[in-house]
Amino acid sequence: YVAVPEPLIFPAGISLAGTAASVAFDSKGHLFVLTRGNPSLFEFDNNGRFIRSFGEGLFTRSHGLRIDPEGNIWTTDVGAHTVLKLNPQGQVLMILGTKGQRGDWNDSTHLLNEPTDIAIARNGDIFIAQGHTPGANGDARVLKFNKTGMLIKSWGGKGKDPGKFDVAHGLAFDAKGQLWVTDRENQRIQIFDRDGKYIKEVKFAGLPCSLDIGSQNIYMVNGFAGQVLKLDLDGKVLAAAGKPGNGVGEFGEAHVIAVSPRGDIYVADSINAAVQIFVKKSK
Repeated sequence: YVAVPEPLIFPAGISLAGTAASVAFDSKGHLFVLTRGNPSLFEFDNNGRFIRSFGEGLFTRSHGLRIDPEGNIWTTDVGAHTVLKLNPQGQVLMILGTKGQRGDWNDSTHLLNEPTDIAIARNGDIFIAQGHTPGANGDARVLKFNKTGMLIKSWGGKGKDPGKFDVAHGLAFDAKGQLWVTDRENQRIQIFDRDGKYIKEVKFAGLPCSLDIGSQNIYMVNGFAGQVLKLDLDGKVLAAAGKPGNGVGEFGEAHVIAVSPRGDIYVADSINAAVQIFVKKSK
């Protein structure tokens, strides 16, 4: 793969507003970028041309982004402690959590604590990773909801033992329906079944932030190491690209990764306020 300069095409007078927090693709192959500016959501066509921006005033400190098969847009807000479900037009359909309040989710208080990422299972179940703050003040865990937003169960908590987390940062399902969780500060990925049963872990040097799991390979970004890693389906590293810096193919923080339908790699850099794109080298 090789990095491409000036990957996104804007009309005059328009640019990404603020830090690029996350990237995701919809079923049409359109790229969505979630930023920490205002407006906060941007859509681009298959060739990287700007289509629209929207989402003004929705977020305190946006973080994670997913598009479900119906085109609904799911976002996390680590500042407001909420997860939003938007329809394709950008209208809010569901809010999980209470804006501005952190805490435990129970029968009387429906509170989240710095939600970082979302994954939607094939049956519509919603999985949320939370606990963005490392150390004793965070509540790093995974919460499982049904498609209507009713809590089914949660697991995790602070720690280094199997099933515990120190910043549960990114989520992705593999073809077997197993949930991969990037346990960032513990420098590992943990793999669970959909009921939260621990299966195994894969250790990495660095801070694994985000995953995109395909049919042949897994692509992962390694935070402040500025790396994009190509893995096999067992998590073994096959190749790497990128490095720390602020040039083309360099990162302040390789934060969230998404692979386009044509196989190009898009990475949101939350420090350099940019989206980097890597395309396959021509033979």
